[in-house]
Amino acid sequence: MSISISLFDSLPTKVRDGKGKSLLQFPQDYTVIDTETTGYSAEYDEIIEFAAIRVRDGVPVDKMQTLVKPFDSVDGYIEQLTGITNDMLRDAPTPTEVLPAILDFLGDDILVGHNVNFDINFLYDYAEEYLGRTVNNDFVDTLRLARRLLPELKHHRLCDIAQAFGVAQPISHRSLADCDTTLACFDCLKGKATEKYGSATIFVEKTKRDAYRWSHLERITTENTEFDTSHPLYRKRCVFTGALERMTRMQAAQLVVDRGGYADNGITKKTNYLILGNNDYCKSIKDRKSSKQKKAEQYKLDGYDIEIIPESVFYEMLAQE
Repeated sequence: MSISISLFDSLPTKVRDGKGKSLLQFPQDYTVIDTETTGYSAEYDEIIEFAAIRVRDGVPVDKMQTLVKPFDSVDGYIEQLTGITNDMLRDAPTPTEVLPAILDFLGDDILVGHNVNFDINFLYDYAEEYLGRTVNNDFVDTLRLARRLLPELKHHRLCDIAQAFGVAQPISHRSLADCDTTLACFDCLKGKATEKYGSATIFVEKTKRDAYRWSHLERITTENTEFDTSHPLYRKRCVFTGALERMTRMQAAQLVVDRGGYADNGITKKTNYLILGNNDYCKSIKDRKSSKQKKAEQYKLDGYDIEIIPESVFYEMLAQE
């Protein structure tokens, strides 16, 4: 399904011990996955379709697709979105019947998908509930790659990326078709990384260097010599936490500095704004709140001039002239 969910629209996330790591790389051997589900929450909704394409040395060698019978009936919205009806699911295998085959197909492969954290959470919870097993495969998210390689796009849905690369997408929200689209986009993203950086390897290394530089945001400078002193970010100290939707943290910090503000790495009593990104990719976070957010909340309770804002509000502030 590959649904993008806002940090504020999602329900609290359970702790998934042993869950794999999110990787920023282009493996040669991997398995593309996609699920269709009855809703957005891995804790409360159900899988109704699963598909996967196994890739070896960059070439698809095998595929799997199956419907999965849910406990509850599918509502009209999901039927319309996916085309999967209750009649189609009536004779589908149950999770207990089909999960062993799904997990055997995945093996210990790196999993590739679009917003794949969504799909893996469902698979993790299903494997834990029905089989007492843990899904600990590492994974690569084409959404994360696209945010870095296609920053000019307003949105980074699978359909947006497919359109940007001219990838045909005749069917959406069916698992195998979305796997085909994701695979094609993954190859295009690898080509884009090679085009922009000389090789996919250099892109990965630069991404790691940028991640290191996140701890040195204070060193960012600007060539601007005149600033709009009425801009809401002028002389304001900004801190970021979590993965941003539309740009890297370095890019966002540069925009703050270009408007006469300051980008800091850590929360202090002088911080004016904490901008909240998505914390799904941080394994150390147990309750959806980073240590920065908890510290900022305490400072706010103590009466300090600090505001905690979602990423969307930050972009609205940037746009003010």
